[in-house]
Amino acid sequence: MEEYVKLWKSLGLDLDSHEVLLNTLSEFYEKIFLSQPKRPKGMKYFDFVISEVHGLRIKELYDARKEGKVVVGAFCVYVPEELIYALDGICVGLCAGAEIGYEEAEKYIPRNTCALIKAFMGFKLAGVCPYIECCNIIVGETTCDGKKKAYETFNQITNGKVYVLEVPHTKSKEAFELFLKEVYKFKDKLEELSGKKLTLEALKKGVAIANAKRKALSRLEKLRAFDPVPISGLDALLIEQIAFYDDPVRFAEKVNLLCDELENMVKNKQGVVSKNTPRILISGCPFALPNWKLHHLVETSGAIVVGEESCVGKRYYNELTDDSFSSVEEGIEKIAIRYLKTHCACFTPNNERLDDIKNMFKTLKADGIIHYSLQFCTPYMFEAYKLERDIEVPYLKLETDYSLEDIGQLKTRIEAFIETLKE
Repeated sequence: MEEYVKLWKSLGLDLDSHEVLLNTLSEFYEKIFLSQPKRPKGMKYFDFVISEVHGLRIKELYDARKEGKVVVGAFCVYVPEELIYALDGICVGLCAGAEIGYEEAEKYIPRNTCALIKAFMGFKLAGVCPYIECCNIIVGETTCDGKKKAYETFNQITNGKVYVLEVPHTKSKEAFELFLKEVYKFKDKLEELSGKKLTLEALKKGVAIANAKRKALSRLEKLRAFDPVPISGLDALLIEQIAFYDDPVRFAEKVNLLCDELENMVKNKQGVVSKNTPRILISGCPFALPNWKLHHLVETSGAIVVGEESCVGKRYYNELTDDSFSSVEEGIEKIAIRYLKTHCACFTPNNERLDDIKNMFKTLKADGIIHYSLQFCTPYMFEAYKLERDIEVPYLKLETDYSLEDIGQLKTRIEAFIETLKE
């Protein structure tokens, strides 16, 4: 621990505030995760990752930078990980899922800004995020107006670290051409930072690493379709969150080992809940670490979460990048095609997302859908109304943030919804 304290101090963290954060995280983790019955043994690795999320992993990033590797921070699933891995870089997620540093953040941004934006600003301003400090570059993206404007300020308070990737809001031919140019520009930026030239062999390797992680997560999702379910929604969410922080090769290996265990549980008809427990699909906004509120409320109200139609969920790993390319140029085009198949609410029209939700509902044998919107997240709040009108299954629309103030109200509504599924 003493070594970590020295590391945090060298990164410029506020040690007192950081200690409060770690203590609070540890307390919540024990109550929410470690108290769950029948947890698979393979979850021990992911428990270890969380215990060292600001320790060993930060040391790995710090040492990697000293060795000349580029550490890239990202807020969105539209950032092409393949290019980062191809140029021997490291990609880490920077979204934050806790109500920290809001008073400081509100000196720079409006109060009625969504919790996700407030949180990543707050974590930086409160001096509690070592990941931000470890990054050579922070990649923002133009998925919503709030983020676009926030990145201007974030660039200032991070001393010019922010690079913005333009993401189009339609799926036209012109939009694809724009995004393809953006992927090329991002490649050029990574080459500049790394001092390396992207080769066909390196790009193939980068695609293989990213695809292996996605395949492991897809394998995990398929196992959640069984009844009884072999893993809780909370534990599956935790794994999906860790996907944004852990070493991708190590992570894929550990997820596959866990899936081996879960497959044996399925064969033996073992689950973490009893058979015929109401099954919930959650759709909507991303669940940034450590945002576990909704899953915890659902799974302490008599149901089980079997899937997340979310950027921290299906949208992250749904599509593989086609690896049948024979040149760097063809590979970059395949990457651009893959990322524009991600059906975020920033797109208009966005009918494909409705199809995704319907397919997940059917494949995962869900009984009901809870659509989750962060307060002031205009794109997903608009689509919540659209889904409510067009979806023909049991549906509950929730709007919340990272605070604990509305837990009682949310639990009452969730319990009532679950009761309707039992009728």
